[in-house]
Amino acid sequence: MTNPQIKTRLPGPKAKAIIARDGVVVSPSYTRGYPLVMDRGYGAMVEDVDGNIFLDCAAGIAVNATGHSHPDVVKAITEQAQRFLHMSGTDFYYEPQVQLAEDLAAVTPIDGGVRSFFGNSGTEAVEACLKLARYATGRPNIIAFLGGFHGRTMGSLALTSSKAIQRRGFGPMLSGVYHAPFPNCYRCPIGSTAADCSGACLDYIEQQLFVHLVSPDEVAAVVVEPIQGEGGYVVAPDAFLQRLRELTRAHGILLVADEVQSGMGRSGKMFAIEHAGVRPDMIAIAKGIASGLPLGVAAARADLMAWPPGAHASTFGGNPVACAAAIATLKLLKDGLVANAAAVGGYLMDGLRALADRHCLIGDVRGRGLMIGVELVRDRQTKERAIQERDAVVTAAFNRGLLLLGAGRNTIRFSPPLVLSREQADTAIRIFDEALGEVEKQRR
Repeated sequence: MTNPQIKTRLPGPKAKAIIARDGVVVSPSYTRGYPLVMDRGYGAMVEDVDGNIFLDCAAGIAVNATGHSHPDVVKAITEQAQRFLHMSGTDFYYEPQVQLAEDLAAVTPIDGGVRSFFGNSGTEAVEACLKLARYATGRPNIIAFLGGFHGRTMGSLALTSSKAIQRRGFGPMLSGVYHAPFPNCYRCPIGSTAADCSGACLDYIEQQLFVHLVSPDEVAAVVVEPIQGEGGYVVAPDAFLQRLRELTRAHGILLVADEVQSGMGRSGKMFAIEHAGVRPDMIAIAKGIASGLPLGVAAARADLMAWPPGAHASTFGGNPVACAAAIATLKLLKDGLVANAAAVGGYLMDGLRALADRHCLIGDVRGRGLMIGVELVRDRQTKERAIQERDAVVTAAFNRGLLLLGAGRNTIRFSPPLVLSREQADTAIRIFDEALGEVEKQRR
């Protein structure tokens, strides 16, 4: 199925009733952009409780890598659930956890052998990387980048800097964290040209941070998203990542790639940092790894992950059912879904860029694979951010049956399941075209 079917006004009566119940008993801190109440999904399509069918270009925030309820994943989950649900891999052994660690070691771009620590989420994967970096180096400090999102627990939150609301009211933050500008070459944060932005951001680390704030020999790790997720789907230039690797190596600093959103095939390679040919010391993995089941992984060089029993653990981390789902997911990724993300992602990117000829709201289209951001602006010369217009376009797309999410202040992200077909990409482009036209008409 490629075409959405909207049968009721949105939200429909059943959806309204569930949303009303939610408002009484569920935390108001969740960011619901529009009133979708899901009933079931198949592939890249979603059906709500009122029978309306949507094309999903959000994938549960880039989680449902293999699509909704892929039969191979469901089969793996069912078979494992019938054997046993839990036995805590921190205290006992079971083969699914071992096999998943072996499978990850075979595909993770880290030199010198790979060991994995299993948690439940992306923020836990980042927390494990932070703790391991401090433990392995004996150094206290961490460098992250402005615009980055690394999680909401207290350690990872100190690194997160995509939106002030995510930090507001939770201070003081973990000490020893320093932020550097991230090379957004469309709107360089330190005023350089697109050609010079990457180098200028790295110069800031060497000429500002290392001179005025923190000695490099006291920095345990630099944590970087090869493609910033919540920060607006901003792609780090290959040269930036390559020079960053040289910089960290020169000072004995560990390089940690946060691939929670960009990993597991989404960029058209298993990990986005592979586009730059860079091999980090650790990788934080989550979201798409288990096709919707909660699982996070801190993968590290084997010699680094030498902490003793009891140094770090997780009761539910590496749950056998989640591991079974991840093993099935990895097989599907290797057997064709990573290649599909590259091919259909390129096709979708071309189609979205073509819309810029007709829609003045489009300022920039960027990304890799099926991780694409469309930044909306009110004026292409001044690059004034179209914040309200972005939200209006997302809503207009929803009303036509296309699920999208915002990223950053004024960017729309396309992060569909990696099973997306060219025909479904055409549908997404068509609906997005219509939504842009509606919002632009209202502005006149």
